[in-house]
Amino acid sequence: MPYQITSGRLCLKRIAAIITAATLLLAGCTTAPRQAPPFEPPSYPPPPAEPRFIFERTLLYNDDIEELSGKEKFRLFATGEARQTLGMVKPFDVAVHQGKVYVSDSVQRAILLFDIPGKRFNQIGTTRPGSLSKPLGIDVAPNGHLFVADISALRIVEYDANGQFVRRMGSKKVFTRPTDVAVSNDGRRLYVVDTGGVESDSHNVVVFDLATGEVSKTIGKRGTQEGEFNLPLQITSTINGGWYVVDGGNFRVQAFNKDDSFRLTFGSIGRYPGQFARPKGIASDLDGNIYVIDSAFGNVQIFNEQGELLMFMGERGQSGIPGRYMLPSSVDVDEDGRVYIVDQFFRKIDIFRPVTLGADEGFAADPIARDD
Repeated sequence: MPYQITSGRLCLKRIAAIITAATLLLAGCTTAPRQAPPFEPPSYPPPPAEPRFIFERTLLYNDDIEELSGKEKFRLFATGEARQTLGMVKPFDVAVHQGKVYVSDSVQRAILLFDIPGKRFNQIGTTRPGSLSKPLGIDVAPNGHLFVADISALRIVEYDANGQFVRRMGSKKVFTRPTDVAVSNDGRRLYVVDTGGVESDSHNVVVFDLATGEVSKTIGKRGTQEGEFNLPLQITSTINGGWYVVDGGNFRVQAFNKDDSFRLTFGSIGRYPGQFARPKGIASDLDGNIYVIDSAFGNVQIFNEQGELLMFMGERGQSGIPGRYMLPSSVDVDEDGRVYIVDQFFRKIDIFRPVTLGADEGFAADPIARDD
């Protein structure tokens, strides 16, 4: 059964209303109420620096993107039924392809699809033979196929561009705890992070040949040396064929070349920019920049290909407004440069648009902005 939520969507009007209500409450009875300032979408870097990204919208529920047909609107009016509102319960990872925003939900045991250009919401992996037990990491291949790491079933599940089951790969003989996947830029290989465990040395990356569905090699083992991992978490492939892994237990990111040889490492434990406290999600853009989620900092740090810090986005906060995160878990960057940040606590996806991209441009442009 789909998880039902009764509250409405988060939009700029709702944010403004929350701010206004809070202002009136704090004003008390002895002073005249003050008008709350209009909501200003956060931008990064913040002023006075020249912004590179600006907040665009938040995805929470199906009605953030769905458009009811005239027939459905009339049916709800005639019957008096409330519109069914569906949303995220415990989101983990996000992957975006041509405006289709996929997010894994480990509690609902499904992949939720927010199809922005198609104006539709769907669930994938809820029926056999492609049913999921506990989906975590996801990625989309160049041909639109979706790959899901099912940590409980100890396997990878593949779906086609329409969400139909294709095949399973791996088994308990191959994996200990598969947590994330990344498809190579040429669509020929699948990299799977095996996080392992306290009593396991299987802290590694398993590489599959997608033509055969068989394991071609295993990279790394538990350790602290170059090319070794301690509780690796998430992985991303890059436009030049390389790949990066969040080496969580070693508080660093490791980079590998197209031939799977070690290239470099960056990051260390600490509380300053460029360091990590709880690194988790990772993504790359078409310029080769690397985006790393830190759940403790409540932000995403952006590095260049050499591991040099460029800037960060977001901050830790308890309000859940755009740019504030309590438990961010994942990030992705689409073909047009939009950045998608998942927060498990607030059960949301914040979308930020590069300032060089118009609101009506790209696959994930808001249909309202296009109409304007």
